[in-house]
Amino acid sequence: MTWDALLAFNTILIVALASPGAAMLFSMKTAVTSGRRFAGIFTGLGLGCAATCWTGAAFLGLEAVFTLFPWAYTALKIGGALYLLYLAVTIWRSAHETLGQAPKGHGRAFLDGLLVNFGNPKSMLFAAAVIVVIFPKDLTSTDIAFVMLNHLTLEVIFYAGFAVLLSSPPARAGYLRLKPLFDRIASLLLGGFGLKLLLGK
Repeated sequence: MTWDALLAFNTILIVALASPGAAMLFSMKTAVTSGRRFAGIFTGLGLGCAATCWTGAAFLGLEAVFTLFPWAYTALKIGGALYLLYLAVTIWRSAHETLGQAPKGHGRAFLDGLLVNFGNPKSMLFAAAVIVVIFPKDLTSTDIAFVMLNHLTLEVIFYAGFAVLLSSPPARAGYLRLKPLFDRIASLLLGGFGLKLLLGK
């Protein structure tokens, strides 16, 4: 493994993290609405752990398993899509409600982050495509562990910074003023991601 390959992997990963998607949207909403920046950080930790597991699965050849057993991929994809649709409906129904007084607990925030990214097996397919192009096939177990640790570190830094920024009083006050609109948009986007995952090939 070369540093050039790792730099290329990190560049693609950062671009993917910064692109609007279910993970970023969910992290942003949690950071703004929880009332605690640590809820957003723990959500990001859950998202990062799940994404890192998908990268590890890509190294281990889980894509080949999905090819041999399409039902496994289909079942995982449907489960993830249904979870995103559940989130969309929940957010839509609570759009006009005031924020609850109790912030989301760290454990719940972490679990929600895990479920959002574990429910998207396309993350593994993306990781597999990137890994095949960038890294040689003869990586050692130490190299693979290093790439996975590097992946997790980048995800945590990204989402932690996002959470600290969006959990600030000005960001929270701005969200509260436009909460119904933001929640409707978030619901539609999450629902759209869920439908795309459910109906896409």
